[in-house]
Amino acid sequence: MNAALLMVAAESYTPPPTVTEKLDKVLGYIAWLVTAAGVTGVLIVGSRMAIALKTGDAEEHLREYLIVMGACVIGACAGPIVQFTGLADFWNTSP
Repeated sequence: MNAALLMVAAESYTPPPTVTEKLDKVLGYIAWLVTAAGVTGVLIVGSRMAIALKTGDAEEHLREYLIVMGACVIGACAGPIVQFTGLADFWNTSP
């Protein structure tokens, strides 16, 4: 019963555009930072792999690569996951 009341309250409330505008700007910056961190992580792991190959060390870099790729997937899928679960509609933050 409380969930139905929350849904009605969420449908009737629209936040002012000035609030969502600032939030969208911050989320955009965070998205760019996640992208930059992912690219940097791939470059670091790749350079470590190249150095290990050049020196003849048999180090295992697959785990590091999978960690970086997993973080990239989580960062890229965060928005679609929120859309899929319906939380974006629940909070009604769209302008």
